[in-house]
Amino acid sequence: MKIALRIEAGSFRGTRLGAPRLAEILKSRDAGATFLFAVGPDQTGRAIGRAFRQGFRGKIRHASAFRHFGVKTLLYGTLLPAPDIGRECAAVMRDIRDAGFEAGLHAWNPVLWMDRAKRADAAWTRQQMDLARERFEEIFKEPARIHGAPGWQMNRHAYRLTQRLGFGFCSDTRGVSPFVPVCDGEIVACPQLPTTLPTLDELIGANGVTAENVVEHLLQLTQEPVPAGHVFTLHAELGTTKFAAVFEALLDGWIAQGHEAVSLGGYMEAMEFSNLPRHEAESGMLPGRAGELSRQGREFLADAKIPPPIVERRASVA
Repeated sequence: MKIALRIEAGSFRGTRLGAPRLAEILKSRDAGATFLFAVGPDQTGRAIGRAFRQGFRGKIRHASAFRHFGVKTLLYGTLLPAPDIGRECAAVMRDIRDAGFEAGLHAWNPVLWMDRAKRADAAWTRQQMDLARERFEEIFKEPARIHGAPGWQMNRHAYRLTQRLGFGFCSDTRGVSPFVPVCDGEIVACPQLPTTLPTLDELIGANGVTAENVVEHLLQLTQEPVPAGHVFTLHAELGTTKFAAVFEALLDGWIAQGHEAVSLGGYMEAMEFSNLPRHEAESGMLPGRAGELSRQGREFLADAKIPPPIVERRASVA
């Protein structure tokens, strides 16, 4: 029974301080994880504007953004200059990779991606993904093989690019099990490993769930094994707060239940690409989260053949 851990390092603070702390916690329990790194500017401060959108104020209240991100982070890109995460935290990212954890690509600018990706055209989408890929290769000296979109925001151009740019698999969606995405009737030959479990910020503050009992609630959701296992997402900023203890308790609980915490790659190892079902990639709402996100839809033409991937030729990395 596997639970893949998908850790989003989408801010300067989360990458520099939170990610190393989470890596220590994982290492102490011989657990795996995939760290998805943002590699461009940290403009988290611009996300404050979302607090005025319908439904987001409740999330701010329950998740306590100031406690998680810190006041300084919430001013980046507005009153304070946006630090370049990829430039300033490259060594930290490599250290985490060298410690045995899987490194994947989150985005060039997560805030900008969450604001614009859903309705963006092909040119903008390609530009953002190219910026991110080039910086990732500059940091790690190898291409990114995993993509995990900020806020689970995708569009049909981004899905197509996950295949054309040579990603081995991606985790850009919410859903119930691994699948091959179908966008507007087009099969995209790049598997999606969707986040299957609710996140901490979605749970805390809803239906009587608190920071004190959220671990118990999540362990109830994973008590009974499911064939494909689970994918759980958390933010690297968690490692800079008292919620690190929540994560430790959650890991210990999963280990006691007999689960193995692995990376997305470790999760994918047990699956045959040709056997994965095809599902429509759609947009929709989820409890506890404001706005629509990309998610796994209904199964698509179970007898359709998956075409071979079309991957752009790329120069090798020096």
